[in-house]
Amino acid sequence: MGPCERGDRTVTEQAPKPTTDLDRRHRNVAAACSLFVAVMVGAAFAAVPLYDMFCRATGFDGTTQVAKSAPAAALDRTMIVRFDGNVAPGLDWDFRPEITTTTVKVGETKLVNFKVRNRSDRELSGTATYNVTPETTGAYFAKLQCFCFTEQTLKPGEEIDMPVAFFVDPTIADERELDRVKQITLSYTFFPAKGPKPLAAVKDDRPKL
Repeated sequence: MGPCERGDRTVTEQAPKPTTDLDRRHRNVAAACSLFVAVMVGAAFAAVPLYDMFCRATGFDGTTQVAKSAPAAALDRTMIVRFDGNVAPGLDWDFRPEITTTTVKVGETKLVNFKVRNRSDRELSGTATYNVTPETTGAYFAKLQCFCFTEQTLKPGEEIDMPVAFFVDPTIADERELDRVKQITLSYTFFPAKGPKPLAAVKDDRPKL
């Protein structure tokens, strides 16, 4: 039916208001997108500790293990262990192992020192990360004492020794694929304590020995 006639006036019928279904769909989509963003942000923050836990449990990416006690006995098998010390840009320190190599029996506990000196004229703080190569040996390289992941502060010109007590777990002998491994390299890198840190240097919940 066309326009309604009322006397000498013509009144046009009002079109019905659009339904609110489309508005509701838009609101639902917006809410879903917001929830997705929140979940992704939470997952990003959770990824770092989860990745670190995975590495510590499996030795993935050359992550070493933390031990509470030494093995009861050592094997006749020997291993050459090399030591490497590095300092990232932005930290004016000199950092090096006291010895570069040592030969140990598998299961034997060994203590070595790393020397670090603050070359600057101001107090500086640093945090060390570490890994071992070959990466497949990370699950079998255990430390009883280590300075890693603990912030170190040195006064101008100060020099200190940092001990590391470690052993190669005898269970490495059960892995036939590692029978040919004769050498392991333990490498540390010190980063400035303030500012961005690498993935491995994110807060560590392991007990400090």
